[in-house]
Amino acid sequence: MGELIMSAPVAGLTSKSKITAEDVTMLRREVFADGVVSRGEAEALFALDQTARDKCGEWASFFVEAVTDYIVHQEKPEGYISEENADWLVRTISRDGMVDSRTELELLVHVLEEAKSSPGQLSAYALEQVAHAVIDGKGPLMLGGNLVPGLIAKAEVDLLRRILYAYGGDGNIAISKAEAEVLFRINDRIAAADNDPSWNDLFVKAIANYVMCATGYEPPTREVALRHETFLDEASPTLGGFFSRMVSGGFAAILEAYHSPGDIEAEWEARNRVTEALARRAETIDASEAEWLAERVGGGQRPLRDNERALLTLIRHASPEIHPALKPLLEKVA
Repeated sequence: MGELIMSAPVAGLTSKSKITAEDVTMLRREVFADGVVSRGEAEALFALDQTARDKCGEWASFFVEAVTDYIVHQEKPEGYISEENADWLVRTISRDGMVDSRTELELLVHVLEEAKSSPGQLSAYALEQVAHAVIDGKGPLMLGGNLVPGLIAKAEVDLLRRILYAYGGDGNIAISKAEAEVLFRINDRIAAADNDPSWNDLFVKAIANYVMCATGYEPPTREVALRHETFLDEASPTLGGFFSRMVSGGFAAILEAYHSPGDIEAEWEARNRVTEALARRAETIDASEAEWLAERVGGGQRPLRDNERALLTLIRHASPEIHPALKPLLEKVA
């Protein structure tokens, strides 16, 4: 980690195996009243987090707040995380590619939430941590938890959604290919399990966002694109009447998000414009996106999973002009 630059009060704590509430109060008052202003101070906090085995309840929130403040607000330009700072954070919180503790995972997500802008690999790395937990039952979520490898529960879906929202920030940022890859990998590994139904909702909306924005749609905010509604939730694990609900209007709300303006006064016009815009534009999925999608939804080698069928149904309605690579897949949901 390089040489740690510590003030005397922090240095005094590094030899202790216990951090008390009084220690945290002292740190807030004496050491970091002006924020964590150097990387040396930030690394000193990481050292404390690593070495003290017995930490009071106040420590985690102080640690997350102090290190987030350093990365997001003290490092310039404020609010923007550079590639170099993102790499430093990942190196510092990782052991063998996995985040070391639940506190450090919370730090990673909080940094994404607080930053105005951060490199795409930081969001994908955070999603990877949840993937480790879901697929292998490993990583910080496992500690003290009750994970079932190969199954996704509501808590993990909620954390994925939180990470995806965080990376979107205030902007209209489409789901990235790196993020979509992680979501597909999770879906492949949990297909046979009795997963929380909210997974289908998030998976379909996130992948549809990536594909539709890659083909020219204006991305809505992630809050709008991924908002949690119940039309997928109510389905049984086999999605029962999902398709009739989807075609009768459930999916229209998703599609509308890609055309409606942010301006509230103009909202009433949006409904009329959606139909018009869809009729006017022949949306196309280009060759590389079509091949990428065709490979991931089985390439015709296995039966479609229900949430993949839902995704293709959505794309078929959104894009009147479909790339030939997708035609065999879309015929399965015609």
